[in-house]
Amino acid sequence: MAKNHWDQRFSEEEYVYGKEPNEFIKSKGSLLNKGKTLALAEGEGRNAVYLATLEHDVTTWDFSKEGLKKTKQLAAEKGVTVETKYTDLSEAPWKREAWDNVIMVFGHFETSLRQNVLKHIEQSVKKGGAFLCEVYSKEQLAYKTGGPPNKDMLYSLDEFLNVFEDWDIKHFFIGEVEREEGHLHQGLSHVIQFYGIKR
Repeated sequence: MAKNHWDQRFSEEEYVYGKEPNEFIKSKGSLLNKGKTLALAEGEGRNAVYLATLEHDVTTWDFSKEGLKKTKQLAAEKGVTVETKYTDLSEAPWKREAWDNVIMVFGHFETSLRQNVLKHIEQSVKKGGAFLCEVYSKEQLAYKTGGPPNKDMLYSLDEFLNVFEDWDIKHFFIGEVEREEGHLHQGLSHVIQFYGIKR
């Protein structure tokens, strides 16, 4: 069977987005209540492993077996455990109020799947739990410093406001940030950051 796009990207020895967590996850991760934490579209595991070092019980869902393998390697390197599950998000085993926290960093999908994923996240977080996310906005297309070159796979503010309108929003930002994450995320970028608690 042919490797999917992400397996090809992650099959090299180098961690293509680096081994360090995303800056937004690093800045807010310590605020999350320790518990069962789901890391979506987590690639090679840098954010999941970071949260595991903060004593979270972390599970990653990703569509790349090569990425999951590197997540296990990075977790072993850092002396922590992360559960990895090969998951196609269009067929994911979502359950209501199953997670204390969900995180997603640069998880980009076509429009209908993206909106379904956000709805499932909202439903799957327990009351008092958190969703922490950094993704590229539709403005990112002009920056060319990372992310898919397809506007339909980028996020708008309304997508978050529509799904998480009843949440206690702690941080909500759209604008420019500098990102240096491996060789594929480099330079000034236009992102949306969301940190909310489910009421």
